[in-house]
Amino acid sequence: MPTTAIIVAAGTSQRMGFDKLTADLCGKPVLQHSVEAFLQCPLIDHIIVVTTEERFALLESVIFGREVHRVDGGSNRQNSVEAGILALPQDTTLVAIHDGARPMIRVEDITKCIVAAKQYGGATLAREVTETLKRADNEGFTRNAVERKDLWFMETPQCFRANLLRRAYANVKDRRMTVTDEVSALESIGVATKIIASSRPNIKVTLPGDIPIVAQMMFEWNATDLLTALMLGKPCPTACDLPQQVSNTRSAPQWQFTSL
Repeated sequence: MPTTAIIVAAGTSQRMGFDKLTADLCGKPVLQHSVEAFLQCPLIDHIIVVTTEERFALLESVIFGREVHRVDGGSNRQNSVEAGILALPQDTTLVAIHDGARPMIRVEDITKCIVAAKQYGGATLAREVTETLKRADNEGFTRNAVERKDLWFMETPQCFRANLLRRAYANVKDRRMTVTDEVSALESIGVATKIIASSRPNIKVTLPGDIPIVAQMMFEWNATDLLTALMLGKPCPTACDLPQQVSNTRSAPQWQFTSL
Protein backbone atom coordinates (compact mmCIF):
# COMPACT_ATOMS: atom_id res chain seq x y z
CA MET A 1 0.00 0.00 0.00
CA PRO A 2 2.15 2.93 -1.28
CA THR A 3 2.02 5.83 1.19
CA THR A 4 2.72 9.48 0.44
CA ALA A 5 3.36 12.13 3.07
CA ILE A 6 2.15 15.67 2.40
CA ILE A 7 4.00 18.11 4.66
CA VAL A 8 2.17 21.44 4.73
CA ALA A 9 4.55 24.38 5.14
CA ALA A 10 3.14 27.24 3.09
CA GLY A 11 1.87 29.55 5.85
CA THR A 12 2.95 33.16 6.31
CA SER A 13 3.68 32.92 10.08
CA GLN A 14 1.72 36.12 10.76
CA ARG A 15 1.39 35.44 14.49
CA MET A 16 5.13 34.82 14.83
CA GLY A 17 6.41 38.06 13.31
CA PHE A 18 9.10 36.02 11.50
CA ASP A 19 9.25 32.82 9.45
CA LYS A 20 8.70 30.10 12.05
CA LEU A 21 9.40 27.30 9.57
CA THR A 22 12.94 28.50 8.90
CA ALA A 23 13.61 29.49 12.53
CA ASP A 24 16.52 27.72 14.19
CA LEU A 25 15.53 24.86 16.49
CA CYS A 26 18.38 22.85 18.01
CA GLY A 27 20.69 23.69 15.12
CA LYS A 28 18.34 23.18 12.17
CA PRO A 29 15.20 24.82 10.72
CA VAL A 30 11.85 23.89 12.28
CA LEU A 31 10.64 22.46 8.98
CA GLN A 32 13.68 20.21 8.66
CA HIS A 33 12.81 18.40 11.89
CA SER A 34 9.39 17.51 10.48
CA VAL A 35 10.74 16.40 7.11
CA GLU A 36 13.47 14.26 8.65
CA ALA A 37 10.97 12.34 10.78
CA PHE A 38 9.08 11.28 7.65
CA LEU A 39 12.32 10.52 5.83
CA GLN A 40 13.14 8.05 8.59
CA CYS A 41 9.76 6.31 8.59
CA PRO A 42 10.03 3.02 6.65
CA LEU A 43 6.30 3.10 5.79
CA ILE A 44 6.63 6.33 3.75
CA ASP A 45 7.25 5.86 0.02
CA HIS A 46 6.94 9.44 -1.26
CA ILE A 47 7.13 12.90 0.28
CA ILE A 48 5.57 16.13 -0.99
CA VAL A 49 6.46 19.37 0.76
CA VAL A 50 3.96 22.15 0.14
CA THR A 51 6.11 25.23 0.60
CA THR A 52 7.94 28.09 -1.06
CA GLU A 53 11.10 27.73 -3.12
CA GLU A 54 13.02 29.69 -0.48
CA ARG A 55 12.09 27.33 2.35
CA PHE A 56 12.65 24.29 0.18
CA ALA A 57 16.15 25.55 -0.67
CA LEU A 58 17.09 25.18 3.00
CA LEU A 59 16.15 21.51 2.82
CA GLU A 60 18.22 20.99 -0.33
CA SER A 61 21.39 21.56 1.68
CA VAL A 62 20.62 18.25 3.40
CA ILE A 63 21.53 15.35 1.09
CA PHE A 64 19.03 12.52 1.00
CA GLY A 65 18.50 9.58 -1.38
CA ARG A 66 14.83 9.27 -2.32
CA GLU A 67 12.80 11.90 -4.11
CA VAL A 68 11.23 14.73 -2.12
CA HIS A 69 8.96 16.90 -4.27
CA ARG A 70 7.91 20.50 -3.73
CA VAL A 71 4.68 22.18 -4.79
CA ASP A 72 3.43 25.69 -4.19
CA GLY A 73 0.79 26.21 -1.51
CA GLY A 74 -2.44 28.15 -1.53
CA SER A 75 -3.85 31.10 0.38
CA ASN A 76 -4.67 28.95 3.42
CA ARG A 77 -3.99 25.49 4.83
CA GLN A 78 -7.00 23.94 3.12
CA ASN A 79 -5.86 25.14 -0.31
CA SER A 80 -2.32 24.00 0.39
CA VAL A 81 -3.51 20.49 1.23
CA GLU A 82 -5.53 20.46 -1.99
CA ALA A 83 -2.35 21.35 -3.90
CA GLY A 84 -0.59 18.44 -2.26
CA ILE A 85 -3.44 16.05 -3.11
CA LEU A 86 -3.30 17.11 -6.77
CA ALA A 87 0.42 16.26 -6.81
CA LEU A 88 0.05 12.75 -5.35
CA PRO A 89 1.81 9.98 -7.31
CA GLN A 90 -0.66 7.78 -9.17
CA ASP A 91 0.21 4.69 -7.13
CA THR A 92 -0.60 6.36 -3.79
CA THR A 93 -3.22 4.47 -1.79
CA LEU A 94 -2.62 6.08 1.62
CA VAL A 95 -1.84 9.71 2.49
CA ALA A 96 -0.29 11.10 5.68
CA ILE A 97 -0.76 14.86 6.07
CA HIS A 98 1.43 16.69 8.56
CA ASP A 99 1.86 20.31 9.64
CA GLY A 100 5.46 21.33 8.99
CA ALA A 101 5.31 23.48 12.13
CA ARG A 102 5.02 20.37 14.34
CA PRO A 103 8.73 19.48 14.63
CA MET A 104 8.32 17.17 17.66
CA ILE A 105 6.68 14.39 15.67
CA ARG A 106 8.19 10.94 16.30
CA VAL A 107 8.65 8.16 13.76
CA GLU A 108 6.84 5.69 16.02
CA ASP A 109 3.75 7.92 16.10
CA ILE A 110 3.79 8.30 12.32
CA THR A 111 3.97 4.53 12.05
CA LYS A 112 1.07 3.96 14.45
CA CYS A 113 -1.15 6.38 12.50
CA ILE A 114 -0.37 4.76 9.16
CA VAL A 115 -1.01 1.26 10.49
CA ALA A 116 -4.35 2.38 11.98
CA ALA A 117 -5.37 4.15 8.77
CA LYS A 118 -4.76 0.97 6.80
CA GLN A 119 -7.12 -0.83 9.16
CA TYR A 120 -9.83 1.80 9.67
CA GLY A 121 -9.55 4.00 6.59
CA GLY A 122 -8.44 7.03 8.57
CA ALA A 123 -6.44 7.81 11.71
CA THR A 124 -5.17 10.94 13.40
CA LEU A 125 -2.63 11.64 16.08
CA ALA A 126 -4.24 13.49 18.99
CA ARG A 127 -3.75 14.47 22.61
CA GLU A 128 -6.42 13.97 25.26
CA VAL A 129 -7.74 17.13 26.92
CA THR A 130 -6.69 17.09 30.58
CA GLU A 131 -7.04 20.76 31.54
CA THR A 132 -10.13 22.35 33.06
CA LEU A 133 -12.24 23.97 30.34
CA LYS A 134 -14.48 27.03 30.80
CA ARG A 135 -16.91 28.79 28.50
CA ALA A 136 -16.70 32.59 28.63
CA ASP A 137 -19.18 35.32 27.73
CA ASN A 138 -18.61 38.16 25.26
CA GLU A 139 -16.95 40.25 27.98
CA GLY A 140 -14.41 37.58 28.88
CA PHE A 141 -15.91 36.33 32.14
CA THR A 142 -16.36 32.64 32.92
CA ARG A 143 -19.91 31.35 32.77
CA ASN A 144 -19.78 27.57 33.05
CA ALA A 145 -17.55 24.52 32.79
CA VAL A 146 -17.18 22.42 29.65
CA GLU A 147 -17.13 18.67 30.17
CA ARG A 148 -13.72 17.47 28.98
CA LYS A 149 -14.62 13.79 28.82
CA ASP A 150 -14.03 12.44 25.29
CA LEU A 151 -12.40 15.71 24.15
CA TRP A 152 -9.13 15.57 22.21
CA PHE A 153 -6.68 18.12 20.78
CA MET A 154 -6.18 17.24 17.11
CA GLU A 155 -2.56 16.89 15.98
CA THR A 156 -0.86 15.57 12.87
CA PRO A 157 -0.17 13.42 10.98
CA GLN A 158 -3.69 12.70 9.87
CA CYS A 159 -3.67 9.62 7.63
CA PHE A 160 -6.34 8.42 5.21
CA ARG A 161 -6.95 6.16 2.28
CA ALA A 162 -6.34 8.30 -0.78
CA ASN A 163 -9.76 7.67 -2.32
CA LEU A 164 -11.51 8.84 0.87
CA LEU A 165 -9.34 11.94 1.14
CA ARG A 166 -9.97 12.93 -2.48
CA ARG A 167 -13.72 12.41 -2.06
CA ALA A 168 -13.79 14.44 1.14
CA TYR A 169 -11.92 17.39 -0.34
CA ALA A 170 -14.08 17.32 -3.47
CA ASN A 171 -17.15 17.48 -1.23
CA VAL A 172 -15.71 20.36 0.81
CA LYS A 173 -14.95 22.27 -2.37
CA ASP A 174 -18.38 21.64 -3.90
CA ARG A 175 -20.11 22.81 -0.70
CA ARG A 176 -17.73 25.78 -0.33
CA MET A 177 -16.86 24.68 3.18
CA THR A 178 -13.84 25.78 5.20
CA VAL A 179 -12.05 23.09 7.20
CA THR A 180 -8.98 23.42 9.40
CA ASP A 181 -7.94 19.78 9.22
CA GLU A 182 -8.55 16.57 7.30
CA VAL A 183 -10.59 14.97 10.08
CA SER A 184 -13.18 17.71 9.53
CA ALA A 185 -13.13 17.11 5.78
CA LEU A 186 -13.78 13.37 6.28
CA GLU A 187 -16.59 14.16 8.72
CA SER A 188 -18.29 16.13 5.93
CA ILE A 189 -18.82 12.85 4.03
CA GLY A 190 -19.81 10.91 7.13
CA VAL A 191 -16.49 9.15 7.73
CA ALA A 192 -15.16 8.92 11.29
CA THR A 193 -11.44 8.93 12.05
CA LYS A 194 -9.66 6.64 14.50
CA ILE A 195 -7.83 8.57 17.25
CA ILE A 196 -4.25 7.55 18.08
CA ALA A 197 -2.93 9.03 21.32
CA SER A 198 0.41 10.85 20.97
CA SER A 199 3.27 9.20 22.80
CA ARG A 200 4.48 12.71 23.64
CA PRO A 201 3.07 16.23 23.11
CA ASN A 202 3.32 17.22 19.45
CA ILE A 203 2.58 20.93 19.69
CA LYS A 204 2.44 23.28 16.74
CA VAL A 205 4.93 26.15 16.75
CA THR A 206 2.67 29.19 16.55
CA LEU A 207 4.01 31.98 18.79
CA PRO A 208 7.60 33.23 19.33
CA GLY A 209 7.68 31.78 22.86
CA ASP A 210 7.02 28.28 21.48
CA ILE A 211 10.54 27.94 20.04
CA PRO A 212 12.48 27.85 23.36
CA ILE A 213 9.81 25.64 24.94
CA VAL A 214 9.99 23.10 22.12
CA ALA A 215 13.79 23.22 22.15
CA GLN A 216 13.92 22.43 25.87
CA MET A 217 11.41 19.60 25.53
CA MET A 218 13.29 18.07 22.60
CA PHE A 219 16.58 18.27 24.48
CA GLU A 220 15.14 16.57 27.55
CA TRP A 221 13.43 13.84 25.54
CA ASN A 222 16.54 13.13 23.49
CA ALA A 223 18.54 12.94 26.70
CA THR A 224 16.06 10.41 28.07
CA ASP A 225 16.20 8.35 24.87
CA LEU A 226 19.98 8.35 24.92
CA LEU A 227 20.08 7.36 28.58
CA THR A 228 17.80 4.44 27.79
CA ALA A 229 20.12 3.42 24.97
CA LEU A 230 23.06 3.53 27.36
CA MET A 231 21.23 1.32 29.87
CA LEU A 232 20.57 -1.17 27.08
CA GLY A 233 24.25 -1.22 26.17
CA LYS A 234 23.93 0.75 22.95
CA PRO A 235 26.41 3.48 21.88
CA CYS A 236 25.63 6.80 23.52
CA PRO A 237 27.31 10.24 23.23
CA THR A 238 28.49 12.19 26.23
CA ALA A 239 26.17 14.81 27.69
CA CYS A 240 28.26 17.73 26.45
CA ASP A 241 27.96 16.41 22.87
CA LEU A 242 24.24 15.73 23.13
CA PRO A 243 22.73 18.44 20.88
CA GLN A 244 25.14 17.83 17.98
CA GLN A 245 25.10 14.07 18.41
CA VAL A 246 21.31 13.97 18.49
CA SER A 247 21.29 15.83 15.19
CA ASN A 248 23.79 13.40 13.73
CA THR A 249 21.92 10.30 14.84
CA ARG A 250 18.86 11.53 12.95
CA SER A 251 20.62 11.65 9.59
CA ALA A 252 18.85 9.58 6.95
CA PRO A 253 19.78 7.71 3.78
CA GLN A 254 20.34 9.94 0.78
CA TRP A 255 17.26 11.56 -0.73
CA GLN A 256 16.85 13.71 -3.82
CA PHE A 257 14.91 16.99 -3.71
CA THR A 258 12.93 18.20 -6.72
CA SER A 259 10.22 20.75 -7.42
CA LEU A 260 7.10 19.75 -9.36
